[in-house]
Amino acid sequence: MITQFIDECKSFMSERVYDRYIERFAYGIDASCYRYIPKLVLKPRDENEVQKIILLSQKYHIPLTFRASGTSLSGQACSDSVLVVCMKHWDSIEVKEDSIICGCGVIGVEANNSLKPLGKKIGPDPATINNASIGGIFSNNSSGMCCGVKQNSYQTIKSIRVIMHDGFLFDTADKASVDEFIKTHPAMVHEIMSLREEIMADSALCSEIKRKFAIKNTTGYGLNSFVDFDNIRDILNHIFIGAEGTLGFISRVEYYSVEDFNYKACALLFYEDLVAASHAIEILANNDDIVSAAEIMDYACLKSIISLQGIPRELERIKEGNCCILIQLESNDMQSLQSRIDFIRTQLETIPTLFDIRFSFDKKEQDSWWKIRKGILPLSVANKRKGSTVITEDICFEIKNFARGIEGLIELFKTYEFDGIVFGHALSGNVHFIITPLLDDEKEVENFAKFMDSMAKLVVSLKGSTKAEHGTGRMVAPFVELEWGAKAYAINKRIKKIFDPHNLFNPDVIICDDPNIHIKNLKPTHSIDEFMDSCMECGFCEKVCPSKEITLSPRQRIAVYREIQRLESKNNKTQSEIEELQSLKQDYKYYGVQTCATCSMCYMICPLEIDTAKIATNINNAHAKGIGVARSISNNLGTAIKFAKFGVKMANTAQALLGRENTKNMSLYLNKKIGTPIIPVSMPKSNAYKLENRENGSEENVVYFTSCLNRIFAPNTKDARSIQEVFESLCNKAKINCYYPKNISKMCCGKAFKDFSLKDKTLNPIYQSLQEIKQEFSGKKYVVVCDHSACSGEIIAKLRESDEFCDMKFQDVSEFVWTNIIPRLNIQPLSEDVGLYMVCSSKKYGFSEYLKSIAQACTKGATIEHLQTHCCGFAGNKGFTTPELNDSALDGLGSYFATQNLKCAYSSSSTCEIGLSNKTNIQWQHIIYLLDEVSG
Repeated sequence: MITQFIDECKSFMSERVYDRYIERFAYGIDASCYRYIPKLVLKPRDENEVQKIILLSQKYHIPLTFRASGTSLSGQACSDSVLVVCMKHWDSIEVKEDSIICGCGVIGVEANNSLKPLGKKIGPDPATINNASIGGIFSNNSSGMCCGVKQNSYQTIKSIRVIMHDGFLFDTADKASVDEFIKTHPAMVHEIMSLREEIMADSALCSEIKRKFAIKNTTGYGLNSFVDFDNIRDILNHIFIGAEGTLGFISRVEYYSVEDFNYKACALLFYEDLVAASHAIEILANNDDIVSAAEIMDYACLKSIISLQGIPRELERIKEGNCCILIQLESNDMQSLQSRIDFIRTQLETIPTLFDIRFSFDKKEQDSWWKIRKGILPLSVANKRKGSTVITEDICFEIKNFARGIEGLIELFKTYEFDGIVFGHALSGNVHFIITPLLDDEKEVENFAKFMDSMAKLVVSLKGSTKAEHGTGRMVAPFVELEWGAKAYAINKRIKKIFDPHNLFNPDVIICDDPNIHIKNLKPTHSIDEFMDSCMECGFCEKVCPSKEITLSPRQRIAVYREIQRLESKNNKTQSEIEELQSLKQDYKYYGVQTCATCSMCYMICPLEIDTAKIATNINNAHAKGIGVARSISNNLGTAIKFAKFGVKMANTAQALLGRENTKNMSLYLNKKIGTPIIPVSMPKSNAYKLENRENGSEENVVYFTSCLNRIFAPNTKDARSIQEVFESLCNKAKINCYYPKNISKMCCGKAFKDFSLKDKTLNPIYQSLQEIKQEFSGKKYVVVCDHSACSGEIIAKLRESDEFCDMKFQDVSEFVWTNIIPRLNIQPLSEDVGLYMVCSSKKYGFSEYLKSIAQACTKGATIEHLQTHCCGFAGNKGFTTPELNDSALDGLGSYFATQNLKCAYSSSSTCEIGLSNKTNIQWQHIIYLLDEVSG
């Protein structure tokens, strides 16, 4: 059956059907503690394809699980059948006066960025909003820090588009669609409305439903849809919220936008213990009309973040048992905000704090506090026992029971011998906790099962929710009946039967007959290299990765690497495991290493600062071939660069004879056949410019460490001057002496030898280069400048590692130009928009602000950026050797700039600019070309 299903899917999806083992394993990974490996992964690009998939699912009786970002924590995004991933092609956004329409693949923060100019945002604000998709936020009824139950999806939904089990596309914003549904689905409409009548006839049940949804609750289906609404359109508009993809496929969501206040103030309230903090929470909750957020963090949480840079100084003084509440107040005017602060201060006086209460109005400080709070889950995991599995839960209590709930939870930690971590959205009575059992230890597995049973009973006894905002998933599916009671649970089962009569939408999620589903298929653990062993597969890294669409994302690279190590360490492998290991190892060369751009964007966004690029670097070093050739090139760099220039000339000649497009196509063919580099349409010319010192009789000096790449390449654009000539021109205008090191032809930052440097420490020419510069310019006051952001970053990294050059001043050319040259120029800015792209190294090393400032100084128009592209994937030489990586990474940027009608665009890396030019049909150049054009 699955073979026929696959064949039919391939007939209309071709290359977007993934059945290789490494692909299935990688896409089976999500942020939960479960491990399911799908039999097939599909990436549909529109509603029509999803309709076909659903109809094939019904035809062959094959279950489907829909997923986007995979940041869910309760196992609802896992599948051992067919996983349907909807991110790319599902990211459309339309902003309206009072609402925003988002495709299911839109990241939450991108929706907010679109609303920001209007002073609005979406209501739901989960901690994962920077990574979670709208489809997941809606389908889990995720709430978060501030929205509580007042501005969650249920309260702010305007309309949805959903595909039913029979392929019917239902749009609640379209009256014609509603009418057609009523006309074509009379039996289904009758069942839904009859169910509502039964619920409304039971006053006790109605009261219980209202009580339970007065606090955060994502256990089971949204029974409040039947109580709060009396027409089919509104019931269907709400019943899919929190349904976790078990009732249908949500393709599009329209949210009412809510106010995003202009002024915010945050404070950290430190208390002796959780009990004292709980009393403060009661006060804050009673004033939730002026307090927008109150986030509680216990001592274990605070201890896990104490090593981070920029932590509040109070953390250095806390003792065991202490805890903290991060509160936020908001208003649209400063006077009103100050009044609210004064009032809350007075209200909290009855509960002693460890330190004086200090409110911060500084956005950077506030952001750093919230970054800590949002990263608590992965940060706390960094301190877990080796080999343990991260289990995270979220429960909710009525505020009057909040203190008792936390006390009961702590007792359960002690009873079942877990070192639990407690945090959460305390303003809503919402508690998150983490335990880390060793699941290869029989006693700990037994304790975990007993703990879950006891936790559910505790929550139910205090009339709380066993799932507040993470979704029922598999984690609490066995406890839905315990929490709701037999009558309400029977209604939940009927809802599932009405919308999914054959149980093919995400089976075992929410409704499950297996009482042990929550302790089955837990992720196996295996210790790996220390720098990445703490990865819990949260997925925060994925959106910045240039290879995420073509092969693997960082968390997938780590998970597959961990699985390879786990299988290799097993003594008695089954035949299946032997085959899986062979398959993973073989495919990892391309999926894990060759297509990793080693840009380290994942490091910048990971709360644990895991640099997945090290996997590829370490593997490349361990299996480095041609180290002798590398040594020869390093020792004869001047000659090697001459050969490289000759190669560029040959490529230029081929383009002149055959045409640029034909040359590119021929080189692509050869690249696939024998691995030779491609010749892109925007291939630069060979650089023939003679490097000579330029003195201006000034006392200011710059030592120009122009990069190897920029010594090889010159632009093929209208302004065909080499970058060296342009920089000299700017120095001349600014009256700054420009010197080249005598041996510049032999100098290199060493980045090109990174794949060999761990094997041969001498393959690090930067130190010799810097020593020569230091000796040559001894006694002079100077700044060393490099003209390629990636090389600048490499030099900065090496300078940080060495005390020998601590007195050497080094800057990327963008920083030098902004701080030393622009103040001396007469600028006549353009009156047009210009494109701008911040290469990954400029973000990593802080050059981006200089690029943007230079661009803004050079034009009266706007600087246009595609903020969703974090790395172009050209990655030094990979744009020539693995062009599909660059092509995939720039897919969104290409389509975005196609709509911008720009004449010029700028960056800070000659190699990245090749790929950018190819993808956009705009000629990209270094930002200093723009400055030289508009300055005198």
